[in-house]
Amino acid sequence: MHFRVEYIDQSTKARAGIIETGHGVIYTPVFMPVGTAGTVKAVHQKELSDDIGAQIILSNTYHLYLRPGCEVIARAGGLHKFINWERPILTDSGGYQVFSLAEIRKITDEGTTFSSHIDGSKHLFTPEIIVDIQRQIGADIIMALDECTPFPCDRKYAEKSVNLTHRWLKRGIERFRQTNDLYGYTQSFFPIVQGSVFPDLRKASANEVIQYETDGFAIGGLSVGEPEEIMYEMTEIVTGILPENKPRYLMGVGTPVNLLEAISRGIDMFDCVIPTRNGRNGMLFTSKGIINIRNQKWKEDYSPVDENGTVFVDQQYSRAYLRHLFISKEILGAQIATLHNLGFFMWLMKEARKKIKEGTFGAWKKHIIHQLSTRL
Repeated sequence: MHFRVEYIDQSTKARAGIIETGHGVIYTPVFMPVGTAGTVKAVHQKELSDDIGAQIILSNTYHLYLRPGCEVIARAGGLHKFINWERPILTDSGGYQVFSLAEIRKITDEGTTFSSHIDGSKHLFTPEIIVDIQRQIGADIIMALDECTPFPCDRKYAEKSVNLTHRWLKRGIERFRQTNDLYGYTQSFFPIVQGSVFPDLRKASANEVIQYETDGFAIGGLSVGEPEEIMYEMTEIVTGILPENKPRYLMGVGTPVNLLEAISRGIDMFDCVIPTRNGRNGMLFTSKGIINIRNQKWKEDYSPVDENGTVFVDQQYSRAYLRHLFISKEILGAQIATLHNLGFFMWLMKEARKKIKEGTFGAWKKHIIHQLSTRL
């Protein structure tokens, strides 16, 4: 994998760059739609690539390991062939899923033991096993096993947790370097910076991970309930330490405003379920603000969901029609809303990149973030 920064906005730390992978080029900043189990819910792969313009998607090691299983994916020739997706894929190591399943897991220095949410069977994830699983899955970018601390947590627990993550990282890096790519293209390994909301722990974690000189770095353990300003503060601390010549990935973030604020602090890559999950529940993001399409006010509104032009894939459908689909519980409503939200997030990243290249990102961000958080 190769990465280069093309432009830097002089009024912020925003960057526009290019990531080259074995499955194509990614222009940053970039948002990765979440395809947890090898599918972005309610969206065909052709729609993702041709209509929405997704450059890369994210899938989850935990879910794919449990179902359909690594052997099934390996026999298909890797995840790209299994799901018929020719562009890059990133896999999350499963650390967050284990964190969210606190009642059915146990963490030790060896790794994390957990019960399957599907059938209750017992499993063990170690740093080495996680590398082996992601090798079999075949994602272009694979993640280190980490512990995602909850919010709030006390400093003593956070320090113990980040030290565990660093010990796991050392073992994961060793396993990664001892093993080979399986499908004829190069896989890249990203460590994850942890440290909860404690600045000194975040600094220590960032300084620890950069010693390994990997192809890129991720920031985890944020957007788990902490105030947004603290999330931005921790992000800025870490990006001030991470190398400028490597991509920076902020995991699990977020809303359109979160994305722009993080871009201004030097983040290049994002993923989040917000556009798809919220879309399925009738919340639509537009350039003028947020729409709850179920509201009565849209019953006879025959204008497009977003009146800012034809940048999204849903322009042939009116607000009134989309509301009718949701009220009638038609599956098509969830599909259109999901496509719309993903299209909007792709548009937002392209606009951010354009403004960075023009040198106007800082002023544009200040202007648009108020609109993006307005409830229409």
